[in-house]
Amino acid sequence: MRKKVVIMGAAGRDFHNFNMVFRQDEGYEVVGFTAAQIPNIAGRTYPPELAGPLYPDGIPVYSEVELTDLIRQRGVDLVVFAYSDVSYDYLMHRGSMALSCGADFLLLGPKQTQLKAKKPVIAVGAVRTGCGKSPTTRKVASLLKEMGLSPVIIRHPMPYGDLRAQICQRFASLEDLSRHQVTIEEREEFESHIEAGFVVFAGVDYSLILKEAEKEASILLWDGGNNDFPFYQPDLFIVIADPHRAGDELRSHPGETNLRMANVVILNKMDSAPEEGIKTVRENIQRVNPNALVIEADMPISVDQPEWIQGKRVLVIEDGPTLTHGLMPFGAGYLAAVKFGAKEIIDPRKFAIGSIQKTFIQYPHIGPILPAMGYSETQREEMSEVIQNAECESVVVATPANLSRLMPFSCPSVRVTYTLQERGPLTLRSILKDFIRTHQLE
Repeated sequence: MRKKVVIMGAAGRDFHNFNMVFRQDEGYEVVGFTAAQIPNIAGRTYPPELAGPLYPDGIPVYSEVELTDLIRQRGVDLVVFAYSDVSYDYLMHRGSMALSCGADFLLLGPKQTQLKAKKPVIAVGAVRTGCGKSPTTRKVASLLKEMGLSPVIIRHPMPYGDLRAQICQRFASLEDLSRHQVTIEEREEFESHIEAGFVVFAGVDYSLILKEAEKEASILLWDGGNNDFPFYQPDLFIVIADPHRAGDELRSHPGETNLRMANVVILNKMDSAPEEGIKTVRENIQRVNPNALVIEADMPISVDQPEWIQGKRVLVIEDGPTLTHGLMPFGAGYLAAVKFGAKEIIDPRKFAIGSIQKTFIQYPHIGPILPAMGYSETQREEMSEVIQNAECESVVVATPANLSRLMPFSCPSVRVTYTLQERGPLTLRSILKDFIRTHQLE
């Protein structure tokens, strides 16, 4: 008899683990995926085109709240946990739920789930969401380009729409973003790369994506999501740590895995983090991965029109995942509003409606900040209504995406940007030069 399996996920790692381990194995029957973290991704079907001949009707995606009922009703033998950026407490509560219903509980590791590329792979990951992966990836891509290489960026999956249309996606222009009807979260990750002249691949089937990307790349750059470990076996693994959340690097899954696997660790945000946090992270790196190269770095923020912050009543919009499951109460937008002398930072919770209100209830740690939760047209409309009702004098936008392209603002908006700036003699440039020389890519 085939063992019955449920894969717990968030529309990313779960699908990849299925493709790599279960899709062609007749010893298992995956009876369903469960969905968490991201709104509106349950209720779909993993389509037959992706699921393969063992699943002619596809595989249903349930809400994670149905997990225990699903285990009991379908006689599930094995539950596979397959999403990221969760605390060890959270992870083992889910494990206990599975075990209490009689099922085994499993984490799949790199050996079974990482693909081997024909081209060299540099991967960027982190110990938590919101550590600074995006600016680090942008810097690595720019340095590789300066050194005469043609990197293609492959982004961790975010298939929140029609899975059939997202099997393998290639983004080379801003028009591609509209054509593929991407969410705000996807725009946050793709826009800056495209504007810098890089091609980005993403989707669902990362074996197919790898084949397509290798056709036009001299080197592959994996841009990680959350704090997941790479889908491709890296030849150089760069991991970012955040001293604002000191200790999370040893109590977050799979952030600690990344820290232990890293070739290079970037101790980031040193310009704004407390000294005690910096000391803790530095000690933890030394304790679990003493052979890693450690780059110390700042992440200074800048704004394009500081005059629209000083003395103004402002509403701050931050990157959604950093605030939600990243558990940050605020980010660069809030810091910019304080730094440039806002008269008042308006609390959006007073005006929250619909799914935005539910987000604040689900994540009560969030401060007076509006998370960019544009996973659907309805959510974008709700965000616009919150902004309108706040009656602010300006909007401080600290998401990597240019939200003014997606929703109208009734007042001026200010863009907040942040870059990675290394301290000391050890830099990404020097490490990449050695990597290129070692792999004979010159």
